[in-house]
Amino acid sequence: MLSPIEIQSRLENVLLRVQKPGRYVGGELNQVIKPWNEVSTHVALVFPDIYDLGLPNLGLAILYETLNDRQDVLAERAYLPWLDMIDVMRQAQIPLYSLESKHALADFDVIGISLPYETLYTNTLEILDLAKIPLFSEERGENDPIIIAGGHATSNPEPMSAFIDAFVIGDGEGVIHDIVNVVLAQKIQGASRKDLLVSLAVLQGVYVPSLYSPTYNIDGTVAKVERLNPGIPKTIKKHITGYLPPPPTKFIVPSIEVVHNRVSVEIMRGCTRGCRFCHAGMITRPVRERKVDEIVESIQTALDNTGFEEVALLSLSSSDYSQILELVDAVSQRFAGKNLIISLPSLRIESTSVDLFEKLKGSRQGGFTLAPEAATDRMRRMINKPITEQQLLETAGAIYSRGWHTIKLYFMIGHPSETLEDVQAIADLCKAVLAVGRKIIGRRAELHAGVSTFVPKAQTPFQWVACDSVDSIKAKQKLLMKQLSGPGLKFNWTDPNVTMLESWLSRGDRRLSQVIYLAWKKGAHFDAWQDQFNFTAWREAFEETSLDSAFYTHRLRPMNEIFPWDHINAGVAKSFLKADYKMSLDGDIRADCREQCYACGILPGFLELRRENPGPGWKCPEVKAKESFDEKALIER
Repeated sequence: MLSPIEIQSRLENVLLRVQKPGRYVGGELNQVIKPWNEVSTHVALVFPDIYDLGLPNLGLAILYETLNDRQDVLAERAYLPWLDMIDVMRQAQIPLYSLESKHALADFDVIGISLPYETLYTNTLEILDLAKIPLFSEERGENDPIIIAGGHATSNPEPMSAFIDAFVIGDGEGVIHDIVNVVLAQKIQGASRKDLLVSLAVLQGVYVPSLYSPTYNIDGTVAKVERLNPGIPKTIKKHITGYLPPPPTKFIVPSIEVVHNRVSVEIMRGCTRGCRFCHAGMITRPVRERKVDEIVESIQTALDNTGFEEVALLSLSSSDYSQILELVDAVSQRFAGKNLIISLPSLRIESTSVDLFEKLKGSRQGGFTLAPEAATDRMRRMINKPITEQQLLETAGAIYSRGWHTIKLYFMIGHPSETLEDVQAIADLCKAVLAVGRKIIGRRAELHAGVSTFVPKAQTPFQWVACDSVDSIKAKQKLLMKQLSGPGLKFNWTDPNVTMLESWLSRGDRRLSQVIYLAWKKGAHFDAWQDQFNFTAWREAFEETSLDSAFYTHRLRPMNEIFPWDHINAGVAKSFLKADYKMSLDGDIRADCREQCYACGILPGFLELRRENPGPGWKCPEVKAKESFDEKALIER
């Protein structure tokens, strides 16, 4: 493998031949460089897409800062180069390297890969191939890095199981230190790669797929998944961080323009709304909040460290943050006159959300975004999104009357039992919202409708349902294209073939590893990029493996089916998901978890964690609202 000096030398000869060479040189403000030979453990943090998208990723920023705070760990970064640089690197035989020290990724002890969504799978193979690391876990030797992946997509890790040595299930910022400690200890002892993987598999929240073996029924469904070592758990329980650690404040300032040049602060993790389609809402339970003063101080520190002029206050449902009024007031007062853009995404559809946003002066660039998801009461009851058309129209009126010209509405088509009448209602509702705006501010009012297609996800109440067919999706999109045209209206949609790909991968089994590999060999990469998506490669890969793609998308799964991911415990019990799915069929609503605990399975373990590690200011809102409830009885349930 080339040394850092050799890599740097070859880079100097090729960088002027590619677009945006700033993606590949490092040297940014706030990067961390440590003496390689004076640090025990070397970790490469990788986002399998281009620098422009990967550098602002908050998950990697959290891991980068927390790992580099340790004296015995070095954490550096790598991203997938763009097509021109990939070609140049292959021609010049430059292995993929870290931006900080220019060490080849193969030199690191651990490579941590972020997988927030499934369309990054073939990019991950491209990463490993560029790094000259064997793609398949079983082919790696004693001197190869341990490949670890985490992120929302790993709640069903099976499709990528052939390529990843270990998956992180749950919150990464806590378990990453456990992993590093095990790697360091095993390194000192001179343990074999196999022994190291067994030691990792014992950690809560770590899944080593090579130590588990599935068997299949004649119909192709999973019969069982067995552990191959009696010393490891039968079921992998997700790792829960009991309280959110201090947020990162030393954000790397990019060398070039990226998608988000901003300070990002996660004000709350988890959601109690229970939208049945929402994968993130299910797998990030329970709710944990940060204190207002901690948020405000971290913003100030991060602004001082970066010079950024934009701040994003992030969560799945910002309006549900229990101290949202105090937070908005504190931020407004602390940063008044600083000419900052402060965004507060994920607001509920109600006029008080508009009042909150109004307080964050300077944030009116662009439109105001709301997510009704469906346009009829029947569909909203099915997906557990209990809002009314009147609520939406009142909120729209409040938005237009306060000076915003554009409202962006997000909907989904393809929900279970959806009809063309339900889709027509989306167009009608969009027109009604625009009419409210025209009445208030005239022809300046605009309405942008973003309509994605529902993908049934693992670990959600809809994991049993079939995905909508391509023909049905196209018919619904055609209706909306016709209806949502004209002055003031804009319509965006999702390629139905991308929906098929996401459906295959999100609920697939480990036999799909071969499909992913063959699709990559046939040229599939950058699947999330519309101009690069190669659906033909995927179709051909399925044909060559003799797997039926419809098996993964177009069948209603029996309630007693064993899923490929059933040995992965993401916190919410399958029995709860099953009951919630049955409620959706009857159109029954579950109220917010803050109003009533439904014993989904997440809270007992969390309460135990709180007892073992008491700390101030991190009690979940469900518990705050019920100081008198019997915790022991809840745990016994």
